Amino acid sequence: MIFNSLLYILFLPVVYIVFYITKDQHRWLVLLLFSYGFYASLNAPHLLLVLILITIISFYCGSVLGRTTDETKRKWVFLAGVTGCILILVIFKYLHIIMPSSFANIYSSLLVSIGISYFIFQSVSYIVDVYMEIHPPEQHFGHYSLYMAFFPKLLQGPIERAGDLLPQLKKPYVFNYDTMRSGMHLFAWGLFKKAIVADRLSLYVNPVYGDVHTYVGLPFILATYAYAMQIFFDFSGYTDMARGTARLFGLSLTENFNSPYLAPSIADFWRRWHISFSRWILDYIFKPLQMSWRNLGQHGSALALLITFFISGIWHGATWGFVLWGVLHGVYLAASTYYRPYQKKLHKWFKLDKSKVLRAWQVLVTFNLVSFSWIFFRMGSVADAWYAIIHMFSGIGNVRAWFFVEGNLELVRTALALFVIVISVIIKHYTRIPQTFYSQPLLARWTCYCVICFLMLCLYVRADSQFIYFKF
Repeated sequence: MIFNSLLYILFLPVVYIVFYITKDQHRWLVLLLFSYGFYASLNAPHLLLVLILITIISFYCGSVLGRTTDETKRKWVFLAGVTGCILILVIFKYLHIIMPSSFANIYSSLLVSIGISYFIFQSVSYIVDVYMEIHPPEQHFGHYSLYMAFFPKLLQGPIERAGDLLPQLKKPYVFNYDTMRSGMHLFAWGLFKKAIVADRLSLYVNPVYGDVHTYVGLPFILATYAYAMQIFFDFSGYTDMARGTARLFGLSLTENFNSPYLAPSIADFWRRWHISFSRWILDYIFKPLQMSWRNLGQHGSALALLITFFISGIWHGATWGFVLWGVLHGVYLAASTYYRPYQKKLHKWFKLDKSKVLRAWQVLVTFNLVSFSWIFFRMGSVADAWYAIIHMFSGIGNVRAWFFVEGNLELVRTALALFVIVISVIIKHYTRIPQTFYSQPLLARWTCYCVICFLMLCLYVRADSQFIYFKF
């Protein structure tokens, strides 16, 4: 059951109705049971046992850390808890790579890792924050279990900190029409981004990246930019649906994307892209490494960045394509630590600090650097990635065949979907139409909703297509 499936569309109102009619003190239990049911409905129901195990381990570690004053004991409990959680993650994500093929064939179905990274990252952050006395240990096991298992953010995040989500879970639910309406709109917007835009772009990305030897030249360049857009709309669409779902229950999840392709630098890109993950690796990997090597100055920061993003690449997948993607971003960021002091001086000398042309150039360069790295991310195979890069500038190529790979009608639908996205962003950020719309009569608004739903059905690509980050 995934967000863009009919089953989830039917599941969600059932959860809300049961949640609404239940007494306030028991609503956490309703959400917890439905969250466990949601996770068990996937093709790997045994992972529910892993989720419960991780919940018990991290809750127990937090409790012991909270009541123990012996620093030696606290340190051992902290190390045992973090190591245990990470070890479970490693087993499920990487054991099938190193074990014999006969063993892998037998146990491959048991070693799927749907959603496991996200709740293990949450458990690690909780143990670290309690150990560092950033957040007090949670006393209510039920509330903590819901913090770990809350279904909208279970499969692909956002990775929530205990200090952000746990207090919300304890507050009484108060129905608010505006909040519910905004949640439904956000969910619908996310569904549009995923099912209409991202899935439609995949029709043009998959033929090129799925068979690199069929195309040369311009189709590689266009497919690379198309994939950059596809992965953004796919992942941010999921996040919007997760945040919209949570908002129906009066809960606010982290905004995971903030116009990342408008970032003027790679560092700013990572402040805007997969924000909850970026903060997690910043706080729990980069900062400890940077502190350990602080005597090395810039060299220590650069090395910490390289190792952090190498680990990020490995987390996405144990293939050289993902590793190179991570290392590339590490190199980008490490280089910027050396370049930044000179950049500031140059901007000051030439009075470029407030230049709109300079900012546009920085955004363009950053977008192209990120898009280039996506080649390794999407290909997986380094040999195929290098083939695409080498043949990317081999002339026009059979670009006409690529444009019409799905026929004339699909090309028109894709152009229409992208046009709707652009117009929607302009309307939202640069006009007062949304405020005016909500003041219109009920009949007029619902007529507009019906028209939008009809257009979405016309542009819909396919049901139940998986999200790109579903496998991470």
